[in-house]
Amino acid sequence: MQRIAKILSRAGIASRRQAEKLIFNGSISVNGLTITDPSFKVAPSDKIAVNGKPVNAPDDTRLWRYHKPVGLVTTNSDEKGRTTIYDKLPLGLPRLMSIGRLDITSEGLILLTNDGTLKRNLELPSAGFVRKYRVRANGIHNESSLDKLRAGILIDGEKFRAMEVTLDRIKGTNVWYNVVLTEGRNREIRRGFDKINMKVNRLIRISFGEFELGFLPKGEIEEVPITVVHKLLNLGELLKK
Repeated sequence: MQRIAKILSRAGIASRRQAEKLIFNGSISVNGLTITDPSFKVAPSDKIAVNGKPVNAPDDTRLWRYHKPVGLVTTNSDEKGRTTIYDKLPLGLPRLMSIGRLDITSEGLILLTNDGTLKRNLELPSAGFVRKYRVRANGIHNESSLDKLRAGILIDGEKFRAMEVTLDRIKGTNVWYNVVLTEGRNREIRRGFDKINMKVNRLIRISFGEFELGFLPKGEIEEVPITVVHKLLNLGELLKK
């Protein structure tokens, strides 16, 4: 027996939070009866429907690497009408959810999955998946200032985890850094560098955990072999959480 919200997320119908909203709105039925409790548990034999439409059994867990270009929003829809990554994905893919986000002016690796439970577990800070970035910033290189980022900086009352920041090269007024994070808060790198008076003008995510951007062309998507997913993520254990 599993919670209905988890089943809906696992089936790719919606994120767990979105699934709970559907339940509260009376859009979900089990064996013909409407339910309003997101903790309601269902068995594999139960018939689930969303607004009367049957929910199929969850597909096998799948994972993709996507090279996000600058100028795309990492959301399913945007209130400002901006182009999203989903507008640019090839036809024929299942409903996909991004694992973490990159803002509209950032580029690089995004992982996409059809499995809401996998998404949730990979995003949790406690999972400890390292995110690596190449960062170009305008300003004066100063190791003492960077030490503030390395110690965990406080911005507007929000304490950021320590960043690993190493100098790559200096070219005029632009400085390239390698930055490593263990969580991905909203605009964390940009806000951190702003705090030390450096303006990030290019940000590229080059890896997430063991998954690397590599030579994947901009705008291209490539499925990760399921054998690799099992090996690198210990998938069976993650999905039990």
